[in-house]
Amino acid sequence: MSGAVLLDVSDGVATLTFNRPSALNTMDVAAMQAFRAAVDGIAADASIEVVIIAGAGDHFMAGGDIREFNGIVTAHPPLDRLRQFQSMIETWINPAIVQLQNLHQPVIAKVRGACAGIGLSFMAGCDLVVAAGDAQFSTAYASIGLSPDGGASWFLPRIVGTRRALELLLLAERFDAATAQSLGLVSRVVPPAELDVAVADLVARLKAGPRHAYGEIKRLVHASGANSLDMQLAQEAAAFGRCSATNDFGEGIAGFIEKRKPQFRGR
Repeated sequence: MSGAVLLDVSDGVATLTFNRPSALNTMDVAAMQAFRAAVDGIAADASIEVVIIAGAGDHFMAGGDIREFNGIVTAHPPLDRLRQFQSMIETWINPAIVQLQNLHQPVIAKVRGACAGIGLSFMAGCDLVVAAGDAQFSTAYASIGLSPDGGASWFLPRIVGTRRALELLLLAERFDAATAQSLGLVSRVVPPAELDVAVADLVARLKAGPRHAYGEIKRLVHASGANSLDMQLAQEAAAFGRCSATNDFGEGIAGFIEKRKPQFRGR
């Protein structure tokens, strides 16, 4: 396999893989560009039902490529560095993060090994996270004199609360999968040898589910932080109404009445 980021779409499942295993899948400029292109491809493909984000080899992603960063630092004065790094993030990272958040499909992070820096930011932006029991996590940014990117300062307070988010970002300590699960950063922790099967089982469950309802659920949850209660209730009513007009709702009711598992079709 070649390319800093791979995108495979098969049977309704898009798998986006960070593909620099010899560098712990760290993000260099080429990977940033490929990441945005892959996310754009997912957003444009109506056949996709579930998205998986993973890392090639033994790690998810250990953050940014420090060696490439060092080359920029040594070759450019501070003002040029400011412009270059800010432009990278605004051009390649930020649009991809927004696209991922706006996807109606469930997005699963499959995490093994190191998950640090922007890797943790990407993971935090996913809807569900399945991690191997030996995975290791860190925000990492402050340890090299950086503030976060990739949405970490937005996702973390919403997941773990403001006080714990500040602790994770300011101290940049390493923590294990059990701690990540206790903080709410990880949905499920499984033995490393069972990670692939656990994610495959979750994908199968989501593919068999009511896809329109999933999209509405995601929109409601993402909107809730900015809405008043009245606004959120109004959006819930509208989403409920749209779901009630789908064939899947009729099938869900029929399955309940007939005491059988409903066969959702995403319509």
